Amino acid sequence: MMIREVTVMTAGKGSDGDDRVEPDPDLKNFGETVKAFRKRASLTQEQFAPKVGYSVQYVASVEQGRRHPSVKFVNKSEEALDSFGVLHIAAKQMTRRRGLASWFRRWAELEAEAIALDTYESRSVPGLLQTEAYARAQIENVPPRLTAEEAEDRITQRLARQKVLTRTPYTAFSFIIEQTVVERQTGGPEVTRALIDHLLACAQLPNVDLQLMPTVRPEHAGTDGPFRILESAEHQWWGYSEGQKAGQVISDPKAVSDLQQQYAKLRIQALNPADSAGLLMRLRGSL
Repeated sequence: MMIREVTVMTAGKGSDGDDRVEPDPDLKNFGETVKAFRKRASLTQEQFAPKVGYSVQYVASVEQGRRHPSVKFVNKSEEALDSFGVLHIAAKQMTRRRGLASWFRRWAELEAEAIALDTYESRSVPGLLQTEAYARAQIENVPPRLTAEEAEDRITQRLARQKVLTRTPYTAFSFIIEQTVVERQTGGPEVTRALIDHLLACAQLPNVDLQLMPTVRPEHAGTDGPFRILESAEHQWWGYSEGQKAGQVISDPKAVSDLQQQYAKLRIQALNPADSAGLLMRLRGSL
């Protein structure tokens, strides 16, 4: 019996995973269930890990309720532990109910292990490409006002995610950003100049394609709003969309296929990477 993860949507605030992660009792319940069946099979974590193809640290994190298990982990665990379908049931329970995990936490976990990530953004520069000053200006502009400690926590978390850009083996990144996002000058001219320099530097990375969508584009495939799609190490595709105080991870193959078609169209409609870099330099020169 195989399972497929379903869409999860929970309340949140801000963008790029700024909400605090709430304790997830169902993650703990799933982890304790795995642990119970592992002990029933007289396996240590060190013995169990190679049977499911994951590290001991991964197994420990799942058992402690600190990590959302992948579909592969659930299926392999069910097979290795002969748990009579109990793990599949626990996994379904974990993904059905609202409020199981932070709306961005799950996507951040997928993002951290992705082998390819495509992002279309029409509201702000994606978190993976933000400078500290831009992130600070963006966070300070959105009420309610945060305490200094809360703001620093969010900025630190956001910048920490950027290590995926340069880790090896490389993840393939594609970013399509609306020209107006840069022209808005969030934080002022000085912040914008530094942001553009950072975008140009990121665009030089061998695994990053950066494209701008011109302000005037009569035919535009992204009018439904921003979204992201990624490919996991198991070659499964996922989608993510986000609105006011809510976000959703999308696993339904038809829905993800629709997003892939949209993104393919957007890549054709946007300026190519070389022309995008030229536009960024012109925008910088006008500041």
